[in-house]
Amino acid sequence: MNEKVEGKPRFQRVLLKLSGEALMGEQGYGVDPRMADRIAAEIAELHALGVQVAATVGGGNIVRGISVSAAGMDRVSGDYMGMIATVINALALQHAIEKRGVYTRVQSAIPMSQVAEPYIRRRAIRHLEKSRVVIFAAGTGNPYFSTDTAAALRAIEISAEVILKATRVDGIYDADPRLNPSAKLLDRLTYLQVLEKGLRVMDTTAITLCMENNLPIIVFNL
Repeated sequence: MNEKVEGKPRFQRVLLKLSGEALMGEQGYGVDPRMADRIAAEIAELHALGVQVAATVGGGNIVRGISVSAAGMDRVSGDYMGMIATVINALALQHAIEKRGVYTRVQSAIPMSQVAEPYIRRRAIRHLEKSRVVIFAAGTGNPYFSTDTAAALRAIEISAEVILKATRVDGIYDADPRLNPSAKLLDRLTYLQVLEKGLRVMDTTAITLCMENNLPIIVFNL
């Protein structure tokens, strides 16, 4: 584990939102152990500053419920498949973080007692207070809700001061910079501007939850 860095960090408790694709790296599917280790290194560095870190992770590198539904499968079944995929990713991330000497707990919104604790808000907060990284898996445990919404909900429930959303670009643009070289970086936005412009920061439900609870979102390049 890294030594604690002197100086008080800006935030004391944060929630990191990771996509499943972030764990995929350059692979076309699944978890790239090197990418998991890179993410774990960043989490360990943040933890070493004395910041209480929680994380949520998507499952799009394995299965995306809405895509399965579009292919003809029942939406509810597809969403549950996506939730299970997030548990796989959470376990991969847990392994990578603990290799760096940081204690973690995985809490699942769907009971899976052999591999994860059930999500219990007070227990999650207690883990954070004991300097454990808490990884929330299985979304909200309900179909039709994205992992963006789960991230916003969990952040609010544990009284996180900010959501740190990891992306493949260095902020929010008015267009996809990977497709449009003239896309403009937007340094600061209100929640309403995000909703009105249809910017794909997080989904509408997640943005609305953050707006109603004054929870800031910082978007950064992983």
